[in-house]
Amino acid sequence: MKMRHGVAACFVAALLFGASAPLSKALLKEIGPLTLAGLLYLGAAIAVAPFSVRGGSAELRRRPAERLRLVGAVVAGGMLGPVFLLIGLRAAPASSVSLWLNAEVVATLGIAWAFFHDELGRRGLVAAAIVLLSGVLLAVPEGAAGLRAGGFVLLACVFWGIDNNLTAGIGGFTPAQVTLAKGVVAGVVNFTLGMLLERGTPSAPAIAGALALGSVAYGLSILAYITGAQQLGAARSQLVFAAGPFLGVALSWLLLGERIEPAQLVAMPLMASGIALLFSARHEHAHEHAEISHTHRHSHDDGHHDHEHDGPVAGWHTHAHDHAAIAHAHSHVSDLHHRHGHAG
Repeated sequence: MKMRHGVAACFVAALLFGASAPLSKALLKEIGPLTLAGLLYLGAAIAVAPFSVRGGSAELRRRPAERLRLVGAVVAGGMLGPVFLLIGLRAAPASSVSLWLNAEVVATLGIAWAFFHDELGRRGLVAAAIVLLSGVLLAVPEGAAGLRAGGFVLLACVFWGIDNNLTAGIGGFTPAQVTLAKGVVAGVVNFTLGMLLERGTPSAPAIAGALALGSVAYGLSILAYITGAQQLGAARSQLVFAAGPFLGVALSWLLLGERIEPAQLVAMPLMASGIALLFSARHEHAHEHAEISHTHRHSHDDGHHDHEHDGPVAGWHTHAHDHAAIAHAHSHVSDLHHRHGHAG
């Protein structure tokens, strides 16, 4: 049940974000990359503000490590990632950029494995290799002309890979609060820099369109993604999120009239097979949980949440809660409760 909820949340996030590349491509005709990045995240902040009033843990938020994770996520994912993406998008077809965004999966997997104890096993590694191969196939039609744009998109994916791993481990802030922080800080900074450094003032309709796109493709998408990532772990959530670029390609074909490349038709089922292979893998062993306090969306039917409430509670809910130390064995992923190391 927990994995299904995580998969559903990440898939919704992928669909919403997948629309961002082709629609942002149209807005770049009038708005510079810095200014547009700021407007997109200001729109995200507007969308999630009503959901960020409650929840979280004031005690956990005072911890230096928790604040550092949030600052890192804001800088890497909110300020740097979108700017590099939009620079690359301005110089390449939206369909190609949409598909190059699959590099975010590989970046997240590599960072999760190297620094955050995210264990995938052999099937998971093969699945990651399939996803990477799909990305290579998709980039081939662009040739040398797309290398510069692809390099900017790759940088964006690396920064978003850092962001994904940091946000998946944040326990003192709710997903809406994390998104609000990204939206306000990154939005104000990038918009201000854009107005100072980029020529021209966008029209009111263009600004309204950018805010609307940001509210859906960034705000609601990020909110759904963080919710899923906390249940699946950063690596697995990214492999579900890989469905998003395919929507971006379809919209690029339909809305922008871009050409359909044969390599794209080959890579799509290959990508789907990689994601299916990942979720066929099982990871189970005896492991220990240290005592921990954090806040996130959860239910009481997963073997980890047995705390009491003042009144009856059913289904999924979010609040600060404590976990006692426990040792047990069951199938699991690298979510908020399973960031342990592995021998070998």
